[in-house]
Amino acid sequence: MKMIFGTKQVGDVEVFYREVGPADAPVLLLLHGFPTAGHMFRDLMPALAGRYRVIAPDLPGFGNTVAPGRASFDYSFDTMAEVIEGFVDAMGLHRYALYIFDYGAPTGLRLAMRHPERVSAIITQNGNAYVEGLSAEWESWQTYWREPSAQHREACRAALTDDAIRFQYQHGAPAGLVSPDGYTLDIGYMHRPERYEIQLDLILSYRTNVALYPDFQAYFRKHQPPLLAVWGRNDPFFIPAGAEAFRRDLPQAEIHLIDAGHFALETSHAEIAERMTDFLGRQSL
Repeated sequence: MKMIFGTKQVGDVEVFYREVGPADAPVLLLLHGFPTAGHMFRDLMPALAGRYRVIAPDLPGFGNTVAPGRASFDYSFDTMAEVIEGFVDAMGLHRYALYIFDYGAPTGLRLAMRHPERVSAIITQNGNAYVEGLSAEWESWQTYWREPSAQHREACRAALTDDAIRFQYQHGAPAGLVSPDGYTLDIGYMHRPERYEIQLDLILSYRTNVALYPDFQAYFRKHQPPLLAVWGRNDPFFIPAGAEAFRRDLPQAEIHLIDAGHFALETSHAEIAERMTDFLGRQSL
């Protein structure tokens, strides 16, 4: 089945997306994380395409989506959610299952709160919504949130280096299974004009996500969306306690911890696809 590559204009943003699967099949909307793009789903999408219409947009500030510069565009999670909501409307998507990872989690959960009737199910792969899921690796970012000084902003730049990006891919992953292709492309994206400052803006904006955790949890309790958490247990940023916490508000949540790191799809896409196929096959999509 052929992968389709396209764009949709949403205000001043040209959203790039990948799509595969029958046009009349149930929709899966895949939302990527930092510092990557929809290409992180390059192995997962074909594995699901036989049963689902699978769509993966690049968020503003990432990948091949084209957005205005910082002088005229607010790089925040609220804005990213607004753009992806506009993308969903432009694509004519009225119901979909959400796959949320890393930055895609607070983006997608904002959409879910605004339009709970659209969300048929949620798959969270290291996509956090509980303070229990935040490891000690967040300390420099939390310091910046508490006191957004130039000095603390500069300290967060360490998370954007080439070595830091490689670390995200390799730490906790089974030895010898991480291809260099993903992190090499992400490093290239990071070296584009303004990308470092855009990412620092988003690091500061991340504090709004943590502030929304109680609202995300209230959405879970009220609407009880079917949820599958398939989580790299060796993730140094979002630890397994964040996966287990979903059961507090969603008693029927299905939790699976797998032997993988933060970018679990790099080494475990087949296992994740199998878990998803089983889970989604039991839902009303």
